[in-house]
Formats: sequence, C-alpha cells, structure tokens
Amino acid sequence: MTEAEKQYGFWCSEPYFDQETRDELKEIAGNAKEIEDRFYRSLEFGTGGLRGVIGAGTNRMNRYTVRKATQGLANYILKEKAQKKGIAIAYDSRRMSQEFARETALCMAANAIPAYIFPSLRPTPMLSFALRELGCTAGVVITASHNPAEYNGYKVYWEDGAQITAPKDKEIIQEVNAITDFAQVKTMDLEEAKKAGLYREIGPEMDDRYIEELKKLVLSSEEIKRQAKELKIVYTPLHGTGNLPVRRILKELGFEQVYVVEEQELPDGNFPTVPCPNPEDKAAFCLALELAREVDADLVLATDPDADRLGIYAKDKQGEYQSFTGNMSGMLILEYLLSRKKELGILPENGAVVTTIVSGKMSVPITKNYGVKRIETLTGFKYIGEQIKWFERGHSQEFLFGYEESYGCLEGTHARDKDAVVAVMALCEAAAYYRDKGISLCEQMEKLFAEYGYYKEDLCTVTKKGQNGAKEIADGMEQLRAQTPESLGGFRVLRVRDYRTGKIMVKETGEVLETGLPVSNVLYLDLEQDAWCCIRPSGTEPKIKFYAGVKGESMEDGEMKLKKLMDAADFL
Repeated sequence: MTEAEKQYGFWCSEPYFDQETRDELKEIAGNAKEIEDRFYRSLEFGTGGLRGVIGAGTNRMNRYTVRKATQGLANYILKEKAQKKGIAIAYDSRRMSQEFARETALCMAANAIPAYIFPSLRPTPMLSFALRELGCTAGVVITASHNPAEYNGYKVYWEDGAQITAPKDKEIIQEVNAITDFAQVKTMDLEEAKKAGLYREIGPEMDDRYIEELKKLVLSSEEIKRQAKELKIVYTPLHGTGNLPVRRILKELGFEQVYVVEEQELPDGNFPTVPCPNPEDKAAFCLALELAREVDADLVLATDPDADRLGIYAKDKQGEYQSFTGNMSGMLILEYLLSRKKELGILPENGAVVTTIVSGKMSVPITKNYGVKRIETLTGFKYIGEQIKWFERGHSQEFLFGYEESYGCLEGTHARDKDAVVAVMALCEAAAYYRDKGISLCEQMEKLFAEYGYYKEDLCTVTKKGQNGAKEIADGMEQLRAQTPESLGGFRVLRVRDYRTGKIMVKETGEVLETGLPVSNVLYLDLEQDAWCCIRPSGTEPKIKFYAGVKGESMEDGEMKLKKLMDAADFL
C-alpha cells in the first residue's frame, strides 16, 4: 500500500473529518490516479501561503489544510510574542472563501490570538490597509487571485502590510511543516470566540477610511470636474470583490457615466460567464466590450476576483478598442503621476519607482527623464511592498509608484500590495486629464512610444501538471544552467544573472558581479539591443514561465524583434 493510499484510508475512516469530506472521498474509491493526486503530498505552504484545487485530501484546499496552515502561523506568532495585536482576515468571492476565512479566525481564537474579520468579501488591498489601521501583527486573505474557479488560496501578510518575505516566510513555513498530526490543530466554537472577544468583525468605517486615503492621491480634481460627465467608463468586476469599492470611488470623484456589466456584477465563485476570471485574458472582456460598443465607451476596465489586478481597453481614433498590457497601463499611470507632480511642483527629489525584474523597461527612460530613482526587485509584489518598509525605516526614498507586468500596480502607501481600486482611480483620472487636453489614452500611449521607445514584452507559460511536473521543471532549470545559450532569437547574450547563486556573469570578459537581490530560482539573460529574457518556475503553481522584452525603432520593428525572441522559447 502506498503512502497516498494509507492517507486516503485514514481520511475516509477518521471521525475528525466531517461526513461531507468522507463522503466525497468514498466517491473516488478505486480511482488510483485520483487518490494518488489528492494524497501524494501535503499541499505545500510556499513563501506566500497556500494555493490549490478545492477538495478533500492532503493535496487540496479544504478546511483541514487551512486549519493546519493557520496553526503553524499561530505558533509562529506565539513564538514572536506578538499575539496581543491580533490578526486581520479578508476573503474574496471564491467557493469556500468565507468558510476558510472563518476557520482561520477560529483557529487563531483558539490560540488566544484576536481575529479581526471582514463580515463580507473585500479586495486584497483592503486587507493590507486594514491590518495596518488596526495595528495587527499579521493578516490573511483567502483568495486564488485570477486562477480558474476550482482553485482557492491563503496568503499571509505581516504587520507592515506586505506579504511575508525572508526570513519570516521560511520561518513560518517551518512552523507549518512541523505540524504532522491534525490533533495538534486547535479550533473553537464561533459563539465562544465572540464572547471571549477573540472573534471581532471589522466595521464599515474601515471602508470609509480606505476610500478617503485613495481620494487624497488625486492630482487633477478640476480636470475631473470638467470631464466627469463626458468620459464613458465600462467596468466589470468579473464576479469578484471590486464592484462596490470601484463604483464608490468613481462616484465620489464625480464620474457619472459608469456602466457595469450586469451579467458579471454579482459575486459568484463559479465565474459562469468567463473561461477564467483573469483580466490578462482577452476572453474575459467579451461582455464588457459588447457593452462598450453599445454605449460608445471611452474606457473598458476589468478587475480580477480579489481586485488587485486591472486590465483595460481604450477606444482609438477609429472607434476600435485596443487592449493594453500591464506594462502599458503601468507606464500610462507612471508618466501621468510624474509629469503632474512635476507640473504642480510636488515631485520629491528623493522619489522612487519600484518594479520587478520581469516587468517592462520603458520605466528606465521615464524615471531618468524626471530624475527619479528606479529600483528593481524579484518577481512578486511583496518585494515592492517590502521596499516601502525600507524607505520608511531609513527615510531614504519617497515611494511614488510600483508596478509589475502581471497587471498590478500601486500608487500611494495606504496598502503594501497591488491595488486595482486605486489603479482604476488613477487611470480614470489620467483619462480625464488627457481628455481635457484633447487626447485619448490611446493617443497618449502612442506619444510615450514615440518619445521613449517602442518597448514590447510578452510571456510564455508552460504548465507541468501532476506528480512529475515539479521534477520536470527542476530538471529543465538545471539543464539551462549547465548549457546557457550564447544567443537567443538572434540576440547575443551579454550577461547571465543567476539569482539562485546571486551571481552575474559578464559573457565577454568573464567578470562575475553580485545581483544584490535575495536568492531565488530564476535565470535572467541580458541581451544585445536592449532585449532581455527571464526564466523562472512559478512559486505557487506547476508552471515555468518565460518572460521577454525588446526595444524597437518602430512598432513594427518591436513586434518583429519580440516574435523572434518568443519563438526561441520552444526549449522550455
């Protein structure tokens, strides 16, 4: 009998697991492949938390794996003697999100750690905001972000409002992995937790404080007033958490023509109208674009289920809707913020823009043009949030903007994670400002390309599912390290950055430099002609990703160069 079969038998017979769980497992009796997949391992608690398919089993997202993760986090908080400040909890619209959030709160309460929980779904950035407002030690948000409906997840934040980073991430993982018996996991009755003051609902005043912080960031109030009645905006929350806060901030700023996609307005964890609730996916915009054509909208916006990512389309001169990548929308907002702050005389001398190594490089000439420092981090917005903490502690830089290629950005420091609500606000503000000057967002984007260069980027993702997937990905990375190419897609390799060793090798001279960033299983190739590519396994999914970017002399030149580079990704 395999270990997976033993675990299966234990879950089927052990009274600790509820009848619903045992019934679900009995339905797969005799299905060796399914049993193996559900039980061949424990769902891995990674550097950001958990993410997996919802269902019964050790390799699934369920109340028992959530409790185990929470007990490990609770043990860490107790070791840090930080339990009195408590923990904040939020959740999105996915299946089982509310149940998992409640299980998290009751496990914390059973460990005498006060749990502050939102009474209904909220965007991820509001968790980041609330835990700092409440002065909590940590935070948890139940979400699988933009993944398909069968997934859910569990993300951990620390007192600075950002997702956990080194060394705390590894230390918390050790505590979670140390729990080998479900009998070690504590929980308590909801009413008892409430009576003990250990289960506390976060009131609506938190929403008010969040919205007020966003409104403080507005730079062009007069332009908004002049254009708010004319600018037409179509918005879809894709059945997620963005509906109420996005509509509220737009309404309070004065935008009057906001049209919400009715079929996607209400929360629904099955995401029935889209193949995947991902604003990076053009298929997610089908209904929104239909409505946009019907009302002749200027902008079409979509946020993912936990409202930390924003996708956009904008109408061009011909009346057609053009999609914007995350890098493009990030550059629109960045250039708008820097130019407006300079125009108003409030651009700080020590301002900083933070991005990731796999994000677009147009920010290099933009930040240089405005005399602003540009800082690169590893992939993941938690590293951008971490930089804000260092800025504040060292009084070194003033954070202006952070962005990553995966449709996430942050203006302001109210949150320490990407925030699609503030991104909607900033983008609509920019649209009103440029409209006041007689140009559309499409025309402004064309101006940026003409001024700074035709930067183009793309991403290729290869999924390796099942038990052997992780091994295939690991073997592929080792092979690439052992046989790093001299050229890729016709571009000569100038430097090889291996973030696992922390070393940069200069090909021409053999010189070895330091990356200056934390250890991570990532390879990055600096190529000639300002091109680049990066290969990294996903930290939360069985995928390996190939990022690439080029700088063209024209749009056609950029597209041609990028195609050559992406065609070279067939070695993955």
